Amino acid sequence: MHIRQARVQDLPAIAALEARGFPPAEAASPESFAARFAVFPHCFFVAEEDGRIVGHINGCMTGLDTCRDELYHDASLHRDDAPHQAVFGLAVDPERRHQGIGTALVRHFVDIARQRGKKSVVLTCKEGLIPFYRALGFVLLGRSDSVHGQACWYDMRCPL
Repeated sequence: MHIRQARVQDLPAIAALEARGFPPAEAASPESFAARFAVFPHCFFVAEEDGRIVGHINGCMTGLDTCRDELYHDASLHRDDAPHQAVFGLAVDPERRHQGIGTALVRHFVDIARQRGKKSVVLTCKEGLIPFYRALGFVLLGRSDSVHGQACWYDMRCPL
């Protein structure tokens, strides 16, 4: 398995993984991925094995120190010069979970953010994923104001 920057032709596979990994109310649509990719393609990465995409991670750069809902809906809020890298989505093929793919994608994303001079990586996650992200250096900030998909989310930040 290797991690690389995503290409536009990867978007259908990325959207398919997203649909398999998230409930419909939470998954980004193919149209949303296309709009985001048009603005910040350098913030999309995939894990690939034998020519097949088995995971992806993406998100914008923001001046906000938490990952807020408006970022998901408006790609124009991305700013390359912003101090924080947000994670919008991490998805791994359900048949390939618990094999280190998600961990490798998050570590790669954090490393890239560090290389780009960001102050932190921010995300929201559900309660069950807090230990996963804590193990990768993220700090729990508390319950998020997010209402994305009508779920309960928690803000986390990885200082760089």
